[in-house]
Amino acid sequence: MRSIWNGAISFGLVSIPIKLVNATENHSISFRQIHLADGGRIRYRKVCELDEEEVSGGEIGKAYEDADGTMIPITDEDLAQLPLPTAKTIEIVAFVPADRIDPLQMDAAYYLSANGVPAAKPYTLLREALKRSNRVAVAKYALRGRERLGMLRVVDDVIAMHGLLWPDEIRAPQDAAPDGDITVRDAELDLADALMDTLGEVDMDSLHDDYREAVEELVAAKAAGEIVLPAEPEDTGDGKVSDLIAALENSVRAARSSRNAEGAGDGDEDSGMADVHPIKKTSSRTSGKTARTTEAEKTTGTAKKTTHRTPTGKTVTRSGSSTAKKSAPKSTGAKKSTSTTKKSAGGAGSAGSRTTAKKTTTKTTAKTATRKRTSSSSGGTTTKKAAPSRKRTSA
Repeated sequence: MRSIWNGAISFGLVSIPIKLVNATENHSISFRQIHLADGGRIRYRKVCELDEEEVSGGEIGKAYEDADGTMIPITDEDLAQLPLPTAKTIEIVAFVPADRIDPLQMDAAYYLSANGVPAAKPYTLLREALKRSNRVAVAKYALRGRERLGMLRVVDDVIAMHGLLWPDEIRAPQDAAPDGDITVRDAELDLADALMDTLGEVDMDSLHDDYREAVEELVAAKAAGEIVLPAEPEDTGDGKVSDLIAALENSVRAARSSRNAEGAGDGDEDSGMADVHPIKKTSSRTSGKTARTTEAEKTTGTAKKTTHRTPTGKTVTRSGSSTAKKSAPKSTGAKKSTSTTKKSAGGAGSAGSRTTAKKTTTKTTAKTATRKRTSSSSGGTTTKKAAPSRKRTSA
C-alpha cells in the first residue's frame, strides 16, 4: 500500500518513525457529465472572473475570503512560518478508555506502519502497551494543511489511527428529537425486544452493496447493447405508522420466516440433521398377535426348563422343545413341529400351554420309570427292546 504521509509518533521522549497508509477505500461508481446532443464530455476549466481567461495550475494561489467579500492572499511560505509542532509528528497527548470517544467524532481511518528496522521495537512496545491497558491514545497530527485530532488503537497486530472531529465540530442534537411527550407501552417494548432477538446478529463480512452491483450489471448490459428491463419495485409500505403493535408483530413473523428459510437452505447443503418421522400406530390385531407370540415363547421356555429338571434328562430332552430347536437346521419336520406348537400355544392361550406341558412331562416320567423297572428285572435284552419304544416316543 502506498503511504500518504511520513512522520513519527511522539510517545513521551520516544520517537517512532512511521508511514501513514489509508485503511479504507471508496468503491462507489463515479459518472462523467456529457453533452446529450453529441455525447461529448463536459469538463470544468479554471477561468479568471476578471479577464475570463483560462488559468494554469502554476498561476493559482490561496486566499481567505473576508465577510465583506475581500480576498486576503495566503501563501505557502506564510503557512510554513506558523508554529506547528505536529507538522511531521503524531503527538500523543493522553490515554483514555475507548468508551470515552464519541462515535460521532470518528472520521477517516489509517494504518500506521513502522518505517524501517529501528522503528520495529518501539512500535511493538507501544502496541503491546495499548493492548494490555485496554485504552486508546488521543493524539494531534497535521495533514493536508491543518491540525487534526486522532485516536490510536490496535487492530490485530497493527496500530490504527482514526481521525477525529474536534469537539466543537459536533452539533448538538436537541433539534432532531421528536416534539412532545411520547409514552411507549411495555407491550410495544416487549415486541421490539422480540424483533431484535429474532433478527439476531450478522456477519459483517457478509454485507455488501446491492445497489453498486445493480449499477455494474446495468453498465455491462448497456455496453453489450442489451435491453434492460426495469426492476419491479419492492413493496416497502407507504411509510405511515397506523398500528405499531401490528407492525411489530408482522415484523417478528417475517423475521422468523426468513430465519427458518435460511436454516432450511443450510440443512439442504449439509444434511447433518437427522430426519424426524412420526411413530406409526400398530393395529389392535397386530398387537394381539405379538402378545400371543411373546406369551407362547415364554411358555415354551418354561416347558423346556421343567423338562430339564426331570431325573431322566436325556430321554425327556429328546422329546422336548429344545431337541426340536437343535435339530431344526437338519430336519424340516422339526421346524413344522415348532411352528405348529407356537400356533397351538397362541390359539389356546398361555394357561393351556402350561397344562399340556405338565401332562406331557408326567406321562414321559411315568413311562421312563416303567422302563427302568423293566430293565432292572429283565436285564440287557429288555433294554434293547425298550430302545425302539424310546424312538417312537420321541417321534
